[in-house]
Formats: sequence, structure tokens, C-alpha cells
Amino acid sequence: MSKFVLGVVVAVLVLLVGGAGLALLGFLPTNANSSPPRLERQIAMSALDASMERHAPRLNNPVPPTDENLIGGMKIYTMNCALCHGGLDRQVSALGKSFYPPAPSLILYPIDDPEWRVFYAIRTGVRYTGMPAWDKVLSEPDTWKVTAFLTRVEKLPPGVQDFWKKSVGVAAPIESHAHEGHNHADHK
Repeated sequence: MSKFVLGVVVAVLVLLVGGAGLALLGFLPTNANSSPPRLERQIAMSALDASMERHAPRLNNPVPPTDENLIGGMKIYTMNCALCHGGLDRQVSALGKSFYPPAPSLILYPIDDPEWRVFYAIRTGVRYTGMPAWDKVLSEPDTWKVTAFLTRVEKLPPGVQDFWKKSVGVAAPIESHAHEGHNHADHK
């Protein structure tokens, strides 16, 4: 039994050292304009989820989701986020597709994460993705406004939906069950 365990440990070490060697010798691709292998994507998303669960404080949004605050969040999104995550016109961002991994299209595939998690991702950024930390750019209340907007994209009150339609000429998305059970990261 102990030889079996030793064999497993040695095999794992050989795989880790071999993988590190391949990476350090330049055999693994580093280009940002191709799709990552499925296993790499799964490992990266699992690591991101685990890190968020461990580090993100479970804060409640202190900014009430009033029409005024949601419209403010929509404006902040348009000015700061749409370039990478897609505009209110539901068009995929060409720049967002150029990242590795691609930036998720947050209007086409709305976030289904809790507010505390979205807030944490915006404030601290996401390492190795191109998502910057916005804590030195956006105030905490503005970050909560855009968080409230993003977590309610498909459930906006009528006044906010009207503002969206008048501003962009395209109706706001409404809640559908077509992507139920899917995380926004699945749609890149």
C-alpha cells in the first residue's frame, strides 16, 4: 500500500514538474486570440470560484435599487464597462473577445452571481484576465450602483427599462430561462 501511495505522489510530482518545464521552455501557447482548451478553462473558472468564495466578504448592497440608482449604474456601466463587456445595444465587444480569456458579454449573458461577489470582482479585479481593479477609479457607492444594475439586467423596473429603450433604441433584456443554470463565464 505504501508503495502505491509513493507511486501516486511521484507520478503527480513528475506531471507538475513536466508541466512547469513545458511552460518555462515556451511550449505552451500564450496568445490571447485563441480559445483556451476546455480543461484549462474549467480549472481557471474553478480556481476563480474557489478564490471568490474564500476571500470575498458577504456584504449587503447599501445602495437601494431605486430607478435613479439603477439608471446611474447603467450609465457607469456604459462609460466604464461596455467597451469590454458589450454595450446596451446587445452587441458583443470586439475588444472583449480579444482578451484571454474573453471578457463575458454581461448584457447578452447576464450575471447570475450574488451582489457581494460581483462587487468584489469589480473592486478588486480578476488576476490574469484583463479585468482591472476599479477601487481607485469608482467610488464605493458607484461600484454598488453598477453592481445593482448588473445583477438586475433582466429584472429592471419599468422606468429603468423605458430609460434604456429611449437611450439606446433597443429594449432591455427580460428574464428568460434559456440560460438558467449557466454561469456568465460559460458564454464567452
